[in-house]
Amino acid sequence: MKGKNACVLQDFAPIFVLAVSYINSLSYFVYEASLWQQKNLQHHPQKSSAARKAAPVKKSGEASKTSATAAPAKRTSNAAFMKPVTPTAILAAVIGDKPMPRTEVTKKIWDYIKRNDLQDKNNRRMINADEKLKPVFGGKDQVSMFEMTKLVSAQLK
Repeated sequence: MKGKNACVLQDFAPIFVLAVSYINSLSYFVYEASLWQQKNLQHHPQKSSAARKAAPVKKSGEASKTSATAAPAKRTSNAAFMKPVTPTAILAAVIGDKPMPRTEVTKKIWDYIKRNDLQDKNNRRMINADEKLKPVFGGKDQVSMFEMTKLVSAQLK
């Protein structure tokens, strides 16, 4: 039995040597990393927690006012978007001639595009012009969504 075990251990001796050298090299890298970290901290010291600016302390009365009675602020609309604009006669053929906010103009144009299935099948960012939209698009057969907003803005007063 002793002869067989000794033979097996001899066969694994190169593997043990490789494992030990691997562990040594790994511990060397860990040692180098810790040295680098210490050196880096010496050159770039971080502020201590006492040196950091402390948050202002609220009085007990202020805390109860803001948390208990404050309702969530209602979002207000931007006045520039809500200002009514008048479409030109060319654009009025698509969305109507009444003055309306820019947001409504965009909504009505997209309703028209979807209702008439004018988005390109392969590239959904492209809009195909029909006979009503062609004058709005400056005679082009197809424009991108981003170019469309630019061309529509030119048709508003």
